[in-house]
Amino acid sequence: MGLFWDLVQQSQIEDQKHQADSLEERVEYLENELHETKVLLNKTLKALEKAIGQDIDGDGIAG
Repeated sequence: MGLFWDLVQQSQIEDQKHQADSLEERVEYLENELHETKVLLNKTLKALEKAIGQDIDGDGIAG
């Protein structure tokens, strides 16, 4: 019975490891998506400021 229990525990440990790996991959993916979204938002804001000639983000520069 002890050997069987050890195998069950090892299987559970492996399952947790795979879930952790998946979570780390998901977090990395979301961090990359957030970065790309911020870059795009910044470019859009700059283009909008330039087009309307007003400072929208409060940095003192229009465009």
